[in-house]
Amino acid sequence: MKARVIVGAAIVRGDALLAQQRAYPPEVAGRWELPGGRVEAGETEPEALRRECVEELGVEVTVGDRVGGDVPLRANLVLRVYAAALTDPSARPKALEHKGLRWITASALDRLPWLPADLELLPALRELLRGVH
Repeated sequence: MKARVIVGAAIVRGDALLAQQRAYPPEVAGRWELPGGRVEAGETEPEALRRECVEELGVEVTVGDRVGGDVPLRANLVLRVYAAALTDPSARPKALEHKGLRWITASALDRLPWLPADLELLPALRELLRGVH
């Protein structure tokens, strides 16, 4: 059986990455993650990521290359993260489904309590941010 995919967006602006804070469920409330969600039937991974960013942040993104490898979440479920940029650089993402948003620099990545799957991707995210000038 093919694994179902959760996509995540590593949205970079300048030298910072956008992170969002979970409001629920209670066991992960307050933890940080990248925006994203499930790939629905008939969607490509980039299409799902663009849809999720509109739903969660109220912004449109341009999807770039993969960041890091597949992160197993549980049986038959993997997280795949893609680099992304705001289609309109002046757009202001809003926390429509989350407790809060924050732009994080590479040096501050380790200071947030990330969800375990996102924590696994910190080295790749740090590399992504270092490549941005």
